[in-house]
Amino acid sequence: MPQKQPHIRFIVNPTSGPRSNENVVNRIQEFLNHEKYSHDIVFTEYAGHAPDLARQAVQEGCAIVVAVGGDGTMNEVAQGLLYSNTALALLPKGSGNGLARHLLVPMGLKGALEVINGGHITSIDSGSINGHPFFTVGGIGFDAYISSVFAGNKKRGLQTYVELVLKEVLHYNHLPVSICINGKNIDTDCYVLAIANAAQYGNNAYIAPFADIQDGLFDVCLVRRLDVIKALNLSYSMLTKQKASPDTAEYFKTDRLEVSTAHKIMFHADGEYLGEASDFTIEMLPQSLKVVTPAKTS
Repeated sequence: MPQKQPHIRFIVNPTSGPRSNENVVNRIQEFLNHEKYSHDIVFTEYAGHAPDLARQAVQEGCAIVVAVGGDGTMNEVAQGLLYSNTALALLPKGSGNGLARHLLVPMGLKGALEVINGGHITSIDSGSINGHPFFTVGGIGFDAYISSVFAGNKKRGLQTYVELVLKEVLHYNHLPVSICINGKNIDTDCYVLAIANAAQYGNNAYIAPFADIQDGLFDVCLVRRLDVIKALNLSYSMLTKQKASPDTAEYFKTDRLEVSTAHKIMFHADGEYLGEASDFTIEMLPQSLKVVTPAKTS
C-alpha cells in the first residue's frame, strides 16, 4: 500500500497583513507540492484561537503547521507546537515578521512555500516570560509600552510603529529595577530590558545582532536611560546590525534571569503586549520547537 502523505495544516489569521486571504489560498494551491504533501486550511476566529488549532493539529498527527500572519500569529501557533514532533512553518504576512527574517524565510508567499516544499526541519530555542512563551524577543519597559500603544492603534504597519516610537521615545520614563542574572544582583535604572532569543524585533531592527536561536542562551540588552544622543546611537546600531556603544546599552548572555520592581512595569512577548507586573522570571526553553527553514548549503 502507498504511504500516506505527510499532512500540512495552514492556520490563517484573516486580519493580518495587506494581502487578501483569497490570494493566500490561491498561492497555496499553486505553489505547494501536492505530490509530497496533503493539506488543509483553517482560519482563526478570535485572539487566542491559534494555540488551540495548533494543538489540535498535533493531536491529529500533522507533520507541519503553517502560521499565516505576523509575529502575533506565529507566537500563538508556536505555543501550541512546543515540545511536539510537529514542525512550525511560516508564511509571513505581518509588518515585522521577526522570526521569519531570523530564519531566512523569504517574505514572498511563493518563496516561503518553496521552503515548505523543501521540508528541511531543525529545532530552535524558545523563551518564557512569566509563563508566556516567546520565540524572538521578550521585553520589559519601553518596547512593551510601544506594543501596548500599537495594539490599540487602528493603523498598522512599519510607518505607524516608527511614528509611535518617535513620538513617545523621549517622554517615557525609566524605572528602577533589580535584576538577578548569572548569579549577580544588579540594581539599576531600566528604560528597556530586551531578552532576545533571535537577533531582531522584526523589520530588520537588530536588538541583539549576535543572538543564536540554537545556543540555549538569551542575549540580553539593557538600556538604563535614554536621551537624544543615545536614542540615535541605539537606532543606528539596530539598523546596521551592530551592538550599541557601551554608554548606551549593556549586553549579557544567560539562560535565566529574574527582575523585580517597586512599581508595576509593562512587558511583552514577540511584540504582543501582555500587561504589567512587578516580578518577572524569564527562562530559556532549549530546543523546544521544531521549525521548517531553508536548507543549509555549504
